[in-house]
Amino acid sequence: MPGEHRDLVARDGTNLFNRNVSVVDGSGVKRWLPGVSKIRGVNLGSLFIIEPWMSNTIWNNMGCGNSASEFDCVKLLGQDKANAAWAQHWDSFITQDDIKRMTSYGLNTIRVPVGYWMREDIVDRSTEYFPEGGLAYLERLCGWASDAGLFIIIDLHGAPGAQQLNAFTGQVPAQVGFYNSNNYERALKFLEWMANMTHTNNKFRNVGMLEVVNEPSNSPDNGESVRSNYYPQAFTRIRAVEKQLGLDQSHYLHIQMMDQRWGSGDPNQYLTDKYFAAYDSHTYLKFSNTPVDQNTYITTSCNDDRSGSSPTIVGEFSMAVPDAEDWTPQWNPTLSSNKEFYQRWFAALITEYEKEVGWIFWTWKNDLGDLRWEYDAAVQAGIIPKDLQSIYNKHVCG
Repeated sequence: MPGEHRDLVARDGTNLFNRNVSVVDGSGVKRWLPGVSKIRGVNLGSLFIIEPWMSNTIWNNMGCGNSASEFDCVKLLGQDKANAAWAQHWDSFITQDDIKRMTSYGLNTIRVPVGYWMREDIVDRSTEYFPEGGLAYLERLCGWASDAGLFIIIDLHGAPGAQQLNAFTGQVPAQVGFYNSNNYERALKFLEWMANMTHTNNKFRNVGMLEVVNEPSNSPDNGESVRSNYYPQAFTRIRAVEKQLGLDQSHYLHIQMMDQRWGSGDPNQYLTDKYFAAYDSHTYLKFSNTPVDQNTYITTSCNDDRSGSSPTIVGEFSMAVPDAEDWTPQWNPTLSSNKEFYQRWFAALITEYEKEVGWIFWTWKNDLGDLRWEYDAAVQAGIIPKDLQSIYNKHVCG
């Protein structure tokens, strides 16, 4: 378990996260990431891509008003004013104290959603509007997390042209625009740049995984395009950077794709080399057709088999329920009568997810006032235990 520094071994026998990697900057400094038995982590949602639905107070204070996305707010404010507003947000939203609190809760991993505009030279400033200056704050964050011994996943959450019509991409265009050669090329340039940085900048020394795109479209044509075109190129381009740096294969980054359950098809279909491939599985009962009943939710979670392609991490989940039930007496998480249910449900969720590589909760903090979406608040409310191993004492799933 966390703190014991045992190697994490995938089903195929490969060692996942125990890495002793040279930083190729001429210093000869070695970096080492302690092995962990299971991934236990949180997403840093709304840090580098603000999602108005869960950060509305922040959004309004920045002057974004009814803007649908970062793109729209930057266009509204103008570049200079937007840069200042975002710099203030990046500087204060996640602090070093947050990182310390994560480790005190027994967490060992962070997933950092970012947009392609983090690499500023691939943004078309004549038609695209995004904040500038985020890289310095990403570097600072990764330095803090590396110093704290956290494993880091960098997730391309916002792809060029938008992979979904959703503000989590940083923009909400009239139609998705990611699925063409021009935007694939820009995303691939982002991945090359990020791969190079993780191997040459000591602040990024605990970044061990790049997720090449979050939640791509599951339409047949777009899914086929991602599988046959984008995924193979992502592997080729990232590995080319690592070969150019002269790295041994055992020091390569893990390359993560959405698993087949996401609905974009089998991510392995067109891959000729799956070395250090990894898979991301997202599960929210809130958006499923599961009957809204406490016993059913626990039973469903206890039987939520996420096996398949290995290694699989459940990269997003929460304890949210359908909107119509959110604050009813049966589901209100602030009522003492529901505390035991939410404790048991969380235990059921992660018991199942730890049958695979582990899990990453969505998200660390927000301003919804709803602990079902906020790991820090759920711990403080006594819903999630600080001693994560104690969930096995509940024997929720038998």
